[in-house]
Amino acid sequence: MGEKKVKGYKVKTFVTEVKIFHAMKELRSLDEQVNRFIVENGVKKVLSVSDAATTDNTGATIGLIRVLAYES
Repeated sequence: MGEKKVKGYKVKTFVTEVKIFHAMKELRSLDEQVNRFIVENGVKKVLSVSDAATTDNTGATIGLIRVLAYES
């Protein structure tokens, strides 16, 4: 029998701290980090990208978690 090529689905998590008045800069940096990962790792297909905020005990947003699901 011939060899069957199995698609490899993977997940990569990126995190960044979010400081007041610096959020746009931090989001651009996170975008650059994810885009660099996609290029450097030869990602063929992005299945999904999602963001979730992390908060402190007062409910203030202090960080962002970005999850990238992709096909290798």
